Amino acid sequence: MSRTIRLGVIGGGQLGSLLCSAAKKLKVKTVVLSDDKEGPAQHFCDEFIYSKYDDNTKVKEFISKVDFVTYEFENIPVDFLNLIQKEKKVLPSPKINKIAQNRKLEKTFVNELGISTTDWVYIKSAEDIKKNQHLLPGILKSNTLGYDGKGQFVLNSLDDVKQDWCFTNDYILEKKVNLKKEISVVVARYADGTMTNYEPIENVHQNQILHKSKIPADISDKIFKSAINNAKKIAEKFSYVGILTIEYFVTNKDELLVNELAPRFHNSGHLTIEAFNISQFENHVRAVCSLKSKPIEKISNAEMYNILGFEIQNYKKKTFKKNEFFHDYLKKEPREGRKMGHLTILKD
Repeated sequence: MSRTIRLGVIGGGQLGSLLCSAAKKLKVKTVVLSDDKEGPAQHFCDEFIYSKYDDNTKVKEFISKVDFVTYEFENIPVDFLNLIQKEKKVLPSPKINKIAQNRKLEKTFVNELGISTTDWVYIKSAEDIKKNQHLLPGILKSNTLGYDGKGQFVLNSLDDVKQDWCFTNDYILEKKVNLKKEISVVVARYADGTMTNYEPIENVHQNQILHKSKIPADISDKIFKSAINNAKKIAEKFSYVGILTIEYFVTNKDELLVNELAPRFHNSGHLTIEAFNISQFENHVRAVCSLKSKPIEKISNAEMYNILGFEIQNYKKKTFKKNEFFHDYLKKEPREGRKMGHLTILKD
């Protein structure tokens, strides 16, 4: 009889919760290490360890209880991941995380592969913005630790550069594009080089937070193929293991530009839970735990809606149709803009 695989998950949020649910289907035990005592993954995992990253005793306990380690979000200190890597395999590799945490490194990496991004420049001072005003109107983004629109400033002209800004952090300045839509591609790569992908997903944001994702995406065949090929090219270059998501802009001229890399399962990919035979989460567990890959088969077209803040209270009272699937993340406290759950609707 084969021994039970134990997967360590760093991060106790909703992505970790959904990963733990997928692991249960595969009879993989999950141990979550979370620096949030209220992390909702505690309701879905087999064991939950609350610990700050510098608590050596708790971290050692976590390491001792698992065979493989993965993480639910990329903004984890790389040094911490490298420390764990010395004792247990961490997938995706921490060196990939280092690039994904830093917009300058990320965009340089993508551009060196011959893949297009928006026009951009590295910024360390207001003077740097003045020197690169040809990129205005643009968006000033923090070089590290930015997600869901955090650390971003719209600059339509030099007048929008605040005189009292203190450039203690570094940024990148991206030229605004005439945006037609945003899409994402979720790809799974296994250690033996096997690669599989989901079709491009069309995404709609409200207030810089994902509102809706749908398949099929309303895009040209050219964009469809290029988006998948680029994602696979990036995964291959990384020798990636696990789920990788590439976020793209599609311009009014039908140009495809990489926006960001997410070295993990992705909010837009939640619809894969019901719309495909194997979800992004199951694929990730299979890949990082050295289990066999399985061919992806589409079951249905679908739309996924994020449920934010106090909206969750109404959804908890609803009765759903057979083609509607409500996921409650069981977070303790609703807050405005906080992702509390999602609804997937299967379509003909």
